[in-house]
Amino acid sequence: MDIQTLTNYFLEYGAFFIFVIVLLEYLNLPGFPAGVIMPLAGIWASQGEISFPMVMILSVAAGLTGSWALYLLGRTGGTRLLGWYFRKFPKQRPVIEEKIRFLREKGCVGVFVSKLLPMVRTLISIPAGMVKMNFVKYTVSSALGIFLWNLLFVGAGYFFGEAAIRIFS
Repeated sequence: MDIQTLTNYFLEYGAFFIFVIVLLEYLNLPGFPAGVIMPLAGIWASQGEISFPMVMILSVAAGLTGSWALYLLGRTGGTRLLGWYFRKFPKQRPVIEEKIRFLREKGCVGVFVSKLLPMVRTLISIPAGMVKMNFVKYTVSSALGIFLWNLLFVGAGYFFGEAAIRIFS
């Protein structure tokens, strides 16, 4: 899928498109990678199609919504889900149990740092729910990590996107 197609989606669906794509990514569901959408949203903001603060609000809201859903999944069914996963992939048990221990020891700092790491940033929500981390603290640490991660990508699109498009066009 090229930039023109994505731009057409944005023009057709507007800001809702950004929210949905980022939400899908934070839910770990297939869709357009937010690592492509967020810089593109930054480019749209630089061109005046949408405001930069609005892109940030939408992307953080979508990230939090997806993170809350996975947190609740971990809190309500995480133990059963993990049991099933360990039966399917027994070699990964020590690594995952180490990550859960890390989360219990580091708490909010562990969530914040995890939200800044590729792949881990979406999955950390499930073990956070499993260890029954305080929801308000989880939300604050998640929001800060999501904000920084999204700021990096949206800001890159805002400041460098036009030049990148000219180079690769």
